[in-house]
Amino acid sequence: MPDIHPTAIVDKTAQIGKNVQIGPYAVVEADTVIEEDCKIGNFATVGQYTHLGAGCTLFPHAVVGTIPQDLKFHGEKTFLEVGSNTTFREFCMINRGTENGGGITKIGSGCLIMAFSHIAHDCIVGDGVIMANGATLAGHIIIEDYAIIGGLTAIHQFARIGKYAMVGGSSGVSQDILPFCLSADPRATLYGINKIGLLRHNFTQQQIDNLTKAYRILFLENLPVEEAINKLESLFDDPNISHLIKFIKTTKRGFCRPKKR
Repeated sequence: MPDIHPTAIVDKTAQIGKNVQIGPYAVVEADTVIEEDCKIGNFATVGQYTHLGAGCTLFPHAVVGTIPQDLKFHGEKTFLEVGSNTTFREFCMINRGTENGGGITKIGSGCLIMAFSHIAHDCIVGDGVIMANGATLAGHIIIEDYAIIGGLTAIHQFARIGKYAMVGGSSGVSQDILPFCLSADPRATLYGINKIGLLRHNFTQQQIDNLTKAYRILFLENLPVEEAINKLESLFDDPNISHLIKFIKTTKRGFCRPKKR
């Protein structure tokens, strides 16, 4: 049975799983699904049409699933979907999708969304993503698996952050950040491969060496992008390099690069 504090307000249509804990003065709105073992802290809010996977935690005053901050939104039925074991710290805010943006904001499993962070409408956030305090995503952003976003970093709408990338704190990101890379600065630039992060995720030395060589071909040999990609395709039979190439080929906003020497 769930453990619901008597001061909590839980809509009768909400589906509450086994062993869910809902703290004092929390609010769970209509048409929500909260799977087993979730913890909803005091004064936290779970907005309408939100689905929380098993084992998620909302710390006090976290707000997830509220309507988007988009002037084109007119009350349409849209959704927030969260995977399992994701944690939302104090005062973070996560918005539902919009009809024109696909109708859903989606966050994966095992993520840590730290205090005062914001994920806007229609964002797609992968598994294992960490957003440090005050990190903000505008609408329609894609964050791939295991990326790390530093504190007080702002990311422009429609940008993408590749998997296993790390964006340093206080960065302004207006273009895509390539997978496996380090980036930082007020106008985000690249600083090489995220070697420490890759080692922590059990990448082999050969995989890291391949990515390092690919980075050098892309940015240090002064080749046109198309020519650099052709060279990568001819040199490597490596799924990580293939993902990097696909990411570059599908960019819509362009991608951040190293500072010119």
